[in-house]
Amino acid sequence: MNPAKTTSQDIPGSLPSLLIWNAARFGNSRVALREKEFGIWQSVTWQQYLEHVRDFSLGLIYLGLSPGETLGIIGVNRPEWLYAELAVQAARAVPFGIFQDSVLTEVSYIIDHSEATMIVAEDQEQVDKILDLKEKLPRVKKVIYTDPKGLWDYEDEILIDYYEVERLGRELHEKNTDLFEENVSAINEADLAIICYTSGTTGNPKGTLLTYKNILSMVASLNEVDTKKPDDQFLSFIPLPWIVEQTISVFSSLYSGYTVNFPERPETAMADLYEIAPSLVVAGPSMWEGLSRQVMVKHLDASFLKRFIYDLCLPIGYRWADFKFEKKRPPLGWKILYWLAYAAMFRALRDRLGFSRVRSAMTGGAALGPDVFRFFHALGINLKQIYGQTEVAGYSTIHHDGDINFDSVGIPVPSANISIFEPDAEGVGEVISSGEGLFQGYLKNEEATLESIIDGWLHSGDAGYFTPEGHLVIIDRVKDLMHLKSGARFSPMFIENKIKFCPYIVEAVVLGHKQDYVTTMICLDYKHAGKWAEDHRISYTTYSDLSAKPDVYDLIEREVVRVNETLPEKARIKKFLLLYKELDADDEELTRTKKIRRGFINEKYVKEIAGLYSDAEELPIETVIRYQDGKTATLRTNLVIRTMKPADAYRDLLKKKGFWRRLIGN
Repeated sequence: MNPAKTTSQDIPGSLPSLLIWNAARFGNSRVALREKEFGIWQSVTWQQYLEHVRDFSLGLIYLGLSPGETLGIIGVNRPEWLYAELAVQAARAVPFGIFQDSVLTEVSYIIDHSEATMIVAEDQEQVDKILDLKEKLPRVKKVIYTDPKGLWDYEDEILIDYYEVERLGRELHEKNTDLFEENVSAINEADLAIICYTSGTTGNPKGTLLTYKNILSMVASLNEVDTKKPDDQFLSFIPLPWIVEQTISVFSSLYSGYTVNFPERPETAMADLYEIAPSLVVAGPSMWEGLSRQVMVKHLDASFLKRFIYDLCLPIGYRWADFKFEKKRPPLGWKILYWLAYAAMFRALRDRLGFSRVRSAMTGGAALGPDVFRFFHALGINLKQIYGQTEVAGYSTIHHDGDINFDSVGIPVPSANISIFEPDAEGVGEVISSGEGLFQGYLKNEEATLESIIDGWLHSGDAGYFTPEGHLVIIDRVKDLMHLKSGARFSPMFIENKIKFCPYIVEAVVLGHKQDYVTTMICLDYKHAGKWAEDHRISYTTYSDLSAKPDVYDLIEREVVRVNETLPEKARIKKFLLLYKELDADDEELTRTKKIRRGFINEKYVKEIAGLYSDAEELPIETVIRYQDGKTATLRTNLVIRTMKPADAYRDLLKKKGFWRRLIGN
């Protein structure tokens, strides 16, 4: 079959049947997966991919996995994760993923809630988590490990090597060569395909039930507006339990037949991105924000000539991006200028970031600040915002080529119906959606299901509106929209995204609901802020010590001035403080997908928040810090609260932006 002429009617109705279909199309002629091991890229063809899945699936059946049972997978992104997920589905059971950095309480909750009977754990660290919880998880009868390092002396009968399971499967296949395909043929598109646990911004994560029809209808719809091809390359490095990564690494790759690459380790992902130079890139806002910070810091540390070229070329890129956003044809002079800027800087910078061949770049999971969005378009990277929820099998909207509005999350994909529930006079209301991707409900949580799905519509909890051009604009979570005592409404997320477009800031929490003015708690980017301090001969010992330095406060104050200049007067930040630690998912301050858990933060940092709305200039703090190894320590420090000066006091600072600022309007 010619892939170029394939239509959605030709495509099978389940993920394992898609794998069989691709193996028949491509056999050993195309690479399906590629993993870097010991510095060398190891390739897996589509036929080999199928054989791994077949053998592991039959091995699971040999061990007693029955249709309808659940199996959990925990670890970093590896081909074995994909083999396991598809093998479970081929056995007509249901897989689910667990974030590999989850703490014991999270792991215990998800495994118990899902009633998993088997777990695939990557290495000793993950195996130890399960064994520590063994008494609390009586249903788990097998723990299958993929990396035996450190496990040679473990004698627990619950443990079995991944490749031993494959060997058992091969033996079963030799006895019954038709069993695997018979199992796959018995799968119905209405069958449950996967349980995807939500990020848990308001409490324990919920198990979202998705069928094959939910998944494949949304993948086909996304492919209509952002086409993927068998020749495409993708690097899988954001956690696979997240629906965004599932969609691209598993669902869409099976649908379109492109190659998925896995980095050697999570820490080498950016270096491996440079080696692969993929044509498809999907990542959360934190990666795009981190890359923009990295570029800006390296620019500040570069030689005079390189800084001069950067300062000269970037405004040209910004103006070029604005032509695109405004849907205007650039004049010939600007075309020449951009071509020169591209030759002088952008081409080399894109190559250094690993984006030399990128055709489609997407960001999702949370809003990306317009400043960051505009920055990448200035470099010539076709970055698109996507929007959706786990409950609609991934994506509902996406920017179309030639129709990009960085304030929006794009236009609904063909199979998604999106509306605004009870809009106010300005058209703002709760975003609701329906369509073939709509999930089947939450596992063991009928109450939450009934609250989310009303009259066939998913109530997202996001506040938004449609532009006259049909773009969906997400303002914030409905419950997170804030009102000052004066009645003025503002979006904390919008302000936070602007603050984070700074090389020295990694996170910010904006406050002000039912208060007289807006304040914020800011977390430094320890690496970049520390480098700045060293360059300016400022000595420091720890994160908390660095965040208390007056010169660092002055540095961040200049960034807050930059943000305030772009905000309405009533939404401008009046006070800020630098937190003594970064917000951390292990401390329950962030979700595993890096979203702020505002309710928890409001409770944990009640003293700091009260200080921001008092007359205090310093605040004595005593708190317990938990380290990654589980140890704790008591931290005592004085938090400085910085009050912003009147806007006129910063006039000279703002004037320094000069000609180029007026040219690009930023």
